[in-house]
Amino acid sequence: MAYAVIKTGGKQYRIQEGDKFDVEKLDAEVDSEIKFDVLLVGEGDSVKIGAPLVDGASVTAKVINQYRGPKGVAFKFKRRKGFHKKIGFRRALTTLEITSIAG
Repeated sequence: MAYAVIKTGGKQYRIQEGDKFDVEKLDAEVDSEIKFDVLLVGEGDSVKIGAPLVDGASVTAKVINQYRGPKGVAFKFKRRKGFHKKIGFRRALTTLEITSIAG
């Protein structure tokens, strides 16, 4: 089974065809197709490493969902000073499904 490493949202993901995973929000409509540049492609024993990208390789993904993730809490404090700050946040996420790996 072929695999690839792509970069999006400041993070790198090792993916295979058929994988569903969440990434930082992408500006795309639900059910649209997105192409990613590839940092590394591998199949069996053969591996192609890009410098920084693999020439002619691409990954196509379908946007499944746009949503906001679970609530997280950022809590800061300084001991013995009476200072504390609590801020909640919810990340905007996009669910992708990998449809093809070319390269």
